[in-house]
Amino acid sequence: MLTAQATTNGATNGATSAAGKYHGYDHLTFWVGNAKQAASYYCTRFGFEAVGYKGLETGDRDVASHAVRQNNIVFVFQSPLNPGNTEFGDHLQLHGDAVKNVAYAVDDCRRIYEAAVARGARSIRAPWVEKDANGSVVFATIGTYGDVEHTFVERTNYKGDFLPGYVPARGGQPDALLSLLPPTFLEYVDHIVGNQPDLEMVSACEYYEKTLGFHRFWSIDDKMMHTEYSALRSIVMTDADEVIKMPVNEPAAGKKKSQIQEFVDYHGGAGVQHIALRTKDVITSVSNLRARGVEFLSIPETYYENLKLRLQTSAVKVTEDLEIIKKLHILVDYDENGYLLQIFTKPVEDRPTLFIEIIQRKNHQGFGAGNFKALFEAIEHEQDKRGNL
Repeated sequence: MLTAQATTNGATNGATSAAGKYHGYDHLTFWVGNAKQAASYYCTRFGFEAVGYKGLETGDRDVASHAVRQNNIVFVFQSPLNPGNTEFGDHLQLHGDAVKNVAYAVDDCRRIYEAAVARGARSIRAPWVEKDANGSVVFATIGTYGDVEHTFVERTNYKGDFLPGYVPARGGQPDALLSLLPPTFLEYVDHIVGNQPDLEMVSACEYYEKTLGFHRFWSIDDKMMHTEYSALRSIVMTDADEVIKMPVNEPAAGKKKSQIQEFVDYHGGAGVQHIALRTKDVITSVSNLRARGVEFLSIPETYYENLKLRLQTSAVKVTEDLEIIKKLHILVDYDENGYLLQIFTKPVEDRPTLFIEIIQRKNHQGFGAGNFKALFEAIEHEQDKRGNL
């Protein structure tokens, strides 16, 4: 079995890692039933702003695309424009609104794509170039777990706001409503978690190792991550420079259905379960997100009573006010070097699938293993309300 551990030696397959360098997450693309309204939701609730649009007015006759940004986080929401689009229709029927593509910013799109395909990656689209007055961008796309894809984006020769073909959203006019709402100070994507059906986690991780030269950064097994009712296993995959973190989860046997299995059931297979967004000030971010109407999981008071007792004997000192942390239902995890603060929203869609994590790190690069039990119990409480525990 896997044990909770950090494996940060950077060991990769040299031939694959030498193909190119990753600079982080470029953007995430969601396939949804109504892209215009989904984009507005993330602007009003999470503090994004519209950055670009493609659709009928730009000559795109099949798909509408709405891009929103907050600092270095970009989400793109896409919907079909015409009846009978079976590619979108089948995807929406199976998965509901979901993350379709996790795009990586890279320095050499063609080399990374060619190396990945040569090592067994499933090609979705060979390299292509898109241009406008602001320059050119090179793209290529491969498949990963489930119906999720990765697009490599090389934008060295591009100076535009987002990508070629996009025009300013709302005709360049700001949304007057957003100026009335408090800022949320979310900076960039920390990690993106993918859930797999039981016994498919290892093969998904091996795919990243073989095709992209990623290595295992951190892992935990069901001996550590379990409650009275459910359990999970998790491996975090990362690139050679450890700028991209892709945790991969699977359910483990328990008395009742785990949140991982609930996701798989309602998503119709493997897919992106949650997106972790980094902030430097989680208390302000969460306070303002709550003011915008974002719903978070509730953590029992006993968690904070135990936390205070444990911190009394720890060399790590949490500088934030623990009473405010308790009031906001923020979780704290720590080791001998530092700590992290994290909180999880309730599902952001009707299906109990996708949710958002807000995370602040203070010299701690883990993934909240110490909080998994409290988190699972909070999620199980919500599952029970849905009749899915």
